[in-house]
Amino acid sequence: MKPSLHARLHARASRSLTSLDRLGSTSFAVLGVSGTRVLLGFVGFMFYASQYADRHYLFGPSGVESWSRFRTVLDETGTFSLYAVSTSTAWFELVFHLGMLLALAVTLGVGGRPLLALHWVFLWSVYQRDQFLLDGGDNLAYLVIPMLMLTRCYDRLSLTSGLAGRVRNRLPACVRAAQTPLHNLGVLAIAAQICLVYVTSGLYKVQGKLWQDGTALFYIMRIPEFELPGFSRLVYENDLLVIGGTYATTLFLVYFPLGVLVRKLRPWAAVASIGFHLSIAFFMGLTGFALTMVACDLIFLSRPLAAGIRLAGRVRDRVAASARERAGWPEQSAVTATRTASAENAG
Repeated sequence: MKPSLHARLHARASRSLTSLDRLGSTSFAVLGVSGTRVLLGFVGFMFYASQYADRHYLFGPSGVESWSRFRTVLDETGTFSLYAVSTSTAWFELVFHLGMLLALAVTLGVGGRPLLALHWVFLWSVYQRDQFLLDGGDNLAYLVIPMLMLTRCYDRLSLTSGLAGRVRNRLPACVRAAQTPLHNLGVLAIAAQICLVYVTSGLYKVQGKLWQDGTALFYIMRIPEFELPGFSRLVYENDLLVIGGTYATTLFLVYFPLGVLVRKLRPWAAVASIGFHLSIAFFMGLTGFALTMVACDLIFLSRPLAAGIRLAGRVRDRVAASARERAGWPEQSAVTATRTASAENAG
């Protein structure tokens, strides 16, 4: 006997309420967004480090872009940059090195959300100082870092002192209760943003004649600025790789959101995306853009990353046990291990 319409509606409403309860009580992709934070901080730090020797020429008050032109662009766009505050070399050095330290702090997981917000300000400032160095990853970083501040991205992969936990425990219960929904909202916003990037890029390519006839990859890999000597030729001289790569790129970009909507396909779609962008980094040299995209893809890989960390821990324990056995060292007793851990925590 088929259930009545009322019973089916009641069951559907119950499932919806259960899903809403999970969104409000369970934090999703905590390890994934923590990896996103680490990689975005690393990309920012490497931007500073890679330009360090030429920082005065690229970003300084007397750099390649004149000061008057720099201020004119800021006025026209209505934006800001800390580098525009003063023409002093000392001020430039202070801002540049503070930005570099903030990027390192975000990478290591030090300072929490306040330093993450400051990192965004300093990163925006240095990107505005010389926009000719940008490769597109900056646009995504501008959008994702504020979304990341909603999440619990410092819960994992961080050098934490425990201060954040103590402060969180002192907050009112209503504030603590809002943390999980805000975290999930941030995760959903990053996922929606990355899907929007893929779909927009894919649909834009579909309209291009070179992408329609399967030759776009041939012309892209022959651009002198993006050509990798000795390797790009192996691709653009092979008709099968050119045609297959061109069509595969378009299909992947357009259908990526459908892949992440299906739970079983989600990790595979993310892995394919990471491989795609690592290829861009290798062949075209757009490392900052590629790693920023990979950082966002990590939110879809939270569970596989957790499983990988657990597997690495088990392998490490087995290797250590095997080494102790071969060296004839005695096993550390449980009591001794507990006392050692307590002493380390107390210190």
